[in-house]
Amino acid sequence: MRTFNLFFLSALFVSMTGLALGQDAAVQDAPMKKEMSAGGVSAADGDGWTNLLDADLTQWETWIGVPHSSVKGLPEGTYQSKNVHEGTPMGLGNDVKNVFSTKTDGDDLLLHVTGEIYGGLTTKAEFQNYHLQMKHRWGEKKWPPRVNTKRDSGVLYHCYDDHGKFWNVWKRCVEYQVQEKDYGDLFLLAGPKATSRASKKANVKRYKFDPEADYALRGGISASSEPDLPNGQWNTIDIYVVGDRAIHVCNGVVVLAIKDITTHDGERLDKGQIQLQSEAAECDYKEIRIRTITEFPEDLAKAANM
Repeated sequence: MRTFNLFFLSALFVSMTGLALGQDAAVQDAPMKKEMSAGGVSAADGDGWTNLLDADLTQWETWIGVPHSSVKGLPEGTYQSKNVHEGTPMGLGNDVKNVFSTKTDGDDLLLHVTGEIYGGLTTKAEFQNYHLQMKHRWGEKKWPPRVNTKRDSGVLYHCYDDHGKFWNVWKRCVEYQVQEKDYGDLFLLAGPKATSRASKKANVKRYKFDPEADYALRGGISASSEPDLPNGQWNTIDIYVVGDRAIHVCNGVVVLAIKDITTHDGERLDKGQIQLQSEAAECDYKEIRIRTITEFPEDLAKAANM
């Protein structure tokens, strides 16, 4: 698969709209040549941002997992189960229920995720050394098997290997958790590893990001704070990636940082595809865009103690 590095012709510091913390360091913002291949991305704007969302989702592919036994209207013979983590997934390009689609809301183009079946919307291109930004809000509907749990989605990055490596749905990857009151938590799906600064209280099982703690190899950890807005309002998600390090930001607040990211077999992991999750909750994404960086903005790095 081709790796897309978002190289531009010159470097310029530019302020980021809507982010409370700082400026992108060494943002390269000259116009980027438009790629016309199936795995290409659309042209960058004057600030170096590349828009990843269009009405026909031309820069993405869909993978649909195992439908819950309650899902109606599927083709005859489709495998269904109460355990959506096992069995035969619907697979690549088989989104017959339009789990992922686009719609307009005034002047805004939205990616609408029904959540009815677990699935992943995956970029055709790979990326490295970037600032990824998007906005997200929750809808109303929830679906089995998560009707009685928090609404859940996620932004997966450094995705690699085959579809379906985790729960027959998602690739091996690093996850920026998107869940009610849990934006920016860390999960490592199907084998990747990373080190982080984290601590925990004696009566709490899960570690929480703590920029004053020592680095250690850990699995999933919680964000340091929960600055997400009430359901129905738009939250701004920012992921900064430089090499094998990453910083998670929610609504302008640094909530987590990791480094030394490796694959399941111990190789340095510093690039990959991007996936957006469908995980039993209705939601919308908009303004999905990306631009290259060569280092972290100074104030973000300071807040993360990185």
